[in-house]
This record gives sequence, structure tokens and C-alpha cells, in this order.
Amino acid sequence: MGTMDELINSKVVTELRSLLKGASPGIEMPTLERSHGALDGQRLRQRLDVVRDALLQDLPAGSSDVQRIMLDALDDPRFTGWMVWPATEVVAARALQSGSLTDFDAALTVLSRLTGRLTAEFAIRDLIAARPERALSTMQTWTNHHDEHVRRLATEGSRAYLPWARRVPWLVANPAATQGILDATYLDPTDYVRRSAANHLNDLSRIDPQLVLATARRWSGKPDDTTPKVIRHGLRTLVKRGNPEALALLGYTGGQLVVREPQLSHTAVAWDGTVEFSAEVVNQGPQAANAAIDYSIGFQRANGTVSAKTFKLTSRRIPPGETVTVTKTHSFRPITTRSYYPGQHYVVVQANGVASTPAHFVLDKQELS
Repeated sequence: MGTMDELINSKVVTELRSLLKGASPGIEMPTLERSHGALDGQRLRQRLDVVRDALLQDLPAGSSDVQRIMLDALDDPRFTGWMVWPATEVVAARALQSGSLTDFDAALTVLSRLTGRLTAEFAIRDLIAARPERALSTMQTWTNHHDEHVRRLATEGSRAYLPWARRVPWLVANPAATQGILDATYLDPTDYVRRSAANHLNDLSRIDPQLVLATARRWSGKPDDTTPKVIRHGLRTLVKRGNPEALALLGYTGGQLVVREPQLSHTAVAWDGTVEFSAEVVNQGPQAANAAIDYSIGFQRANGTVSAKTFKLTSRRIPPGETVTVTKTHSFRPITTRSYYPGQHYVVVQANGVASTPAHFVLDKQELS
């Protein structure tokens, strides 16, 4: 069981029960107390569901009662970290069970109060899914909030493809609906919020590239010192795809580039080892080229197919007729966000979207480093 799964553990549940009892004397919460035994062997999301369901069983049925308990719990500094996640989901669930617009609006406010203790970005998805326009209207007002955590909740909670979060089909079907939130946050005084706005914009490139490009053009028309970084981060997927307008907006030029097949140090890579490669990028054009250079690894999947993931490599200015050589070492050490499978993989290097032919290698489970 990985360490991520253990972020919600028996100690967290015990402390959560203690402080909620303090916030609401007379509530014993026996289901939450018994939930400890159901955590062992479970993944993080499953643990979250166990704790959330126990809270729904033990806490009052009224949405306003639950909201009051959570707000009172904020007076206790122990009410922080991963225990806050199931608490936010309970607030959203009770409001939706109620069906009352008053409870819905109040739940949004409570989530904005709780978000500074961990994040309410996951729980708010349930409210957006239920009443998207009403939720986004309130979230738009948060873009001027004095608390950076609340401003980030507006941008992060409304992302089309928020990692770890449930999909909200309405957000995917209406990519322009969050334009006002983005326009109000890309110049935020904190990098914390600006980066969220950039990630939000990048999400939209999977749905409506023209909307993303139009937004980037508008932002670049009145930039401040932080805008170029936000635009670059927001256009990263389109740059990896070699979108000509995205490349031009970021100052990448050169339409006559050639990328030669990568040269590998080994064609068999140990299970937790590395693959090292180099590749030549040639500018065959008459003008100097500014090249965005990336690489992709074609990963074996459990079903035997190969799925590519693109990574940033470097940027280079290449004089006309010149060649540059780029090198990279990619690690196959275990990480929590990706599972590796033995078999044939490949490396591709690309410059301004012009890709090399793939160089193949085998990830060998028997070759332990």
C-alpha cells in the first residue's frame, strides 16, 4: 500500500471524530469510530468514501446543522489536512440531499471557508454538476476574495479535467463558461492562483483549442511581468502537439526543422533503471529558428497497447543550416502516478511539433538494477 493511500488513516479518523464531537456535543459518531477497520488495504479514494459515508450516517440529517458543525470545527486548529476532504464532501452531499437553493448557496460558502485547511476543489464538483451556472456565478465572485485559497478554489474547482476529481460533463460541454473566472485570475498577485488559471486553460485545449488560442492572444495583448509564464504554461499541450499558432504566440519559429532518430545508450532498460538518449535537430531553413524541443515515451500498458506521454525537454535557438544535439536521461524508478509494464517502449524527440522516427527499447522486468 503506497504512502498516498495512508494519508487518511486511523489516527486521522480518531482526531476528526474528537474535534467534531467537540464542535457538536452530544453526537457520539459510532459509525465513524467503527470505520477504522474498513480502511486497511484500501486505496485513498476508497478510504475517503468510507469516512464520508460514516459521517453521513452519524451527523444530523439537516444540511444547515452539518454546515454549522463544520464551521464550528474550524475554531479548532487540529481541523486541517486530509481529514478536511471527507468533511467537504459531507457538506456538499447534505446540501444536495436537501434540494434547497438556500442550502446549496450556503454549502458553497462553507466550502470557501474550509478550502484553506486543505482544499474543497473535489467536493465542489458535486455542486457544480448539480447546478453549474449557479455554482459558477458564486465562484466568479470569489476571484476577488482576499484569501488566495478561495480565489484558487474558483479556478481549480471549475477545471474541466481536474486530477483526482470526478468529471463534470457540463464543464466539458461548455468550455467558455469559465472564461470570466480565467480572465479575473490570470493576473492574480500569487503564483499559486496564476498557475491554477494556467492549468485550467491547458485543460480547455483538449476541448476547444481555438478558445484557448483566442484567450492567450487577448492576454498577450496586455501583459504584465507574469503573463508570459502563465500563457506558456497554459499552451503547453498545444505546443507539444505542434500547434503553429501556439508556437508563434510563444515566439517559436522555424518551419524547416528536421529531427533525427534518437540514439539510445541501451536498447534494454532495467526495471527501475534509466534510458539515456540523444538526438540531433537540424535547421534547414534560411533563418534562425527558435525551437521548443520535447520528447515522448511510448509506455506499454496493461492491455498490451502503447500510450505516449510527452515531456518538456528544452528550448534552443538554432542558426540557419546548423545542428544542435540534445540529450536526456529518463528514469523508470517507481512513482505513484504511473504504473510500468515490461515490453517494448519507444522514444520520440520533436522540435516545434516536427517529430523524429521512434527509437525502440525494451523495459525488462528481469534486469534489476
